Amino acid sequence: MTEQTSEAVQPSQTESEPPIETAARRRSVSRRTKIALTVILVVALVATGGLVGSWAVNDSLYVSTDNAQIDGVQLLVNAPASGTLVDWSVDMGSTLTAGQEVGRIAVQAGYMQPQVTVRSPADGTIAVNNGVNGAFVTAGTQLAIAYDPSAVFVTARVDETKINDVHLGQVVDIAVDAFSGKPLTGRVVGIKTGAAGVFSLFGQSNTTGNFQKVTQVIPVKIAIDDRSGLDLVPGMNITAKIHRS
Repeated sequence: MTEQTSEAVQPSQTESEPPIETAARRRSVSRRTKIALTVILVVALVATGGLVGSWAVNDSLYVSTDNAQIDGVQLLVNAPASGTLVDWSVDMGSTLTAGQEVGRIAVQAGYMQPQVTVRSPADGTIAVNNGVNGAFVTAGTQLAIAYDPSAVFVTARVDETKINDVHLGQVVDIAVDAFSGKPLTGRVVGIKTGAAGVFSLFGQSNTTGNFQKVTQVIPVKIAIDDRSGLDLVPGMNITAKIHRS
């Protein structure tokens, strides 16, 4: 009986052993997987090396920043007297000429209500409109901000660690986000002597005692050589690449 049981078990053990072909197939799949992973790793290394090399070349040729916008000289339209604003006739994008009447201030003076004319200080285009007909305003209230579209420029904020590489007269490549594929050129015409944070409306003083050093940025003014007919408006985002030489 014992020998019969042993003989019955032997076929079962033989059937559980994997065929030679299956083992070979598994080894083949394993080799292909290793080759594929190796190829992927090589491609990734080459791509990374290319990106690093491109960044290094770009950094050696340019001082680049995307912390930059189209800017312009502000023309302030202020209330010349205290009273009620009437006949306010401008809106966003309105074109103004120097001395143009844009509204009036009805001054409260007893039974009399003389009116003082509000005029544009210069030629420009309205960028900010705060005026509301019927609103009471005090003398000096900012009713609107305009800018001269023919005199726009670029304000680029450069890291303080790179500002020593920026000099007056350097050529600048300008890419406006709103006009992709239409590059412009300009030149550095001004470099502020203080960091932008120093002149911000709210100071950056630390009162918590936990000081954390933050790289500051220096505003750089860039004149645009030729606007190429583009409708450049203050506030538009750009990327500026200042040539190192």
